[in-house]
Amino acid sequence: MKITKVQGFMVGFDCEPPLGNARGMIRRREFLLVAIETEAGHLGWGEVFNAPWAANDYVKNKIAPLLLGRSVLDRLPLYEAMNGLLAYDRRGASRMAQSAVDMALHDAAGQVLGQSLSQMLGGALRDRVFAYASGPFINIEHGYQDYPGQVDALLGKNFRALKPRAGLSPREDGRMVRDLRRQVGDDIGLMVDVNQGYTRAAAIEAVRQMEEVGLLWIEEPLPPEDLQGYAALASHARVPLAGGEALGSLASFRELLSTNAMSVLQPDPTVCGGVTGYMQVAAIAAANDIPAIPHSFGTRVGALTSLHLAAVQPTRRIAEPADYPFVELDITANPLLETPSLAIGPDGCILLPDAPGIGLELRPSELAPWMISHWCVDRK
Repeated sequence: MKITKVQGFMVGFDCEPPLGNARGMIRRREFLLVAIETEAGHLGWGEVFNAPWAANDYVKNKIAPLLLGRSVLDRLPLYEAMNGLLAYDRRGASRMAQSAVDMALHDAAGQVLGQSLSQMLGGALRDRVFAYASGPFINIEHGYQDYPGQVDALLGKNFRALKPRAGLSPREDGRMVRDLRRQVGDDIGLMVDVNQGYTRAAAIEAVRQMEEVGLLWIEEPLPPEDLQGYAALASHARVPLAGGEALGSLASFRELLSTNAMSVLQPDPTVCGGVTGYMQVAAIAAANDIPAIPHSFGTRVGALTSLHLAAVQPTRRIAEPADYPFVELDITANPLLETPSLAIGPDGCILLPDAPGIGLELRPSELAPWMISHWCVDRK
């Protein structure tokens, strides 16, 4: 089934209110959505959330001409062909461009074969995946003060695990998680995301302040390149550390795991090579007996892809609220995420779609309210 058209859609929206984390305020979010179309009209979707503008040019000018006329079923040959285009950049914008295209290839191939993504990967190990709320976020004026009300609202939406942003200061972080634990009780999972915001000394103190409340993990307290820092932090921590969303190459994941600091690995399929790259990283995690949990903070394209990837990961036993793997769900006002396919059930889980590909019904015309630019490369 030959590829006849590749399209790119730059989309975005303003965040109101701005979304705060330890590194600053997110006032606008922009994404690249890549659509691959076959001669029979199948449309597969991929996504870039981190460096969409740079990836946009790379897909349009370097990758799209490579795809035209090739079979959408040749995912591995096309992945290796894209590897040949990366040159020195195996963890930046070109890797993200490759990730989006690989995701779109898998989505389109599933439609051609009449199989869901999880079926194409060998079959789902579960028909629903436990979801955690990615939030609340720091408020530009109130800091953590709005967290209790937002947490109550999330619990009312069936979430059984929450990941608030932290990083104002170690002492304030400790106070925040202790207040939340008293609020939600012992049966709700709590983790925090520091978004690479601390120095080593501050991270060690923050861990000390927060570890008594039974967190499932503390995420990215340090930049991912600070391998010595993670090793030092792990020697002080009595709470699991998580990270990996910012890493693109297999070598970078190998280096991170060499620190023996990570208890949870969080590859993002939009960053680490799409479906193909994610499965390679998950194999490395399995070889180290560490759970792989997909990071996802973008549109419905990335969220549904991550849902299928989580569905094929082995079960890793933990305590409350559920066994790994989890799937991350953005709880902010994100119009590009809204879809009934991501509804949270009473058990805190999202039902796995069984439709072909990732189970997404999205026509390009639906993107019009958020469209910034559009391009198309097709066979003349």
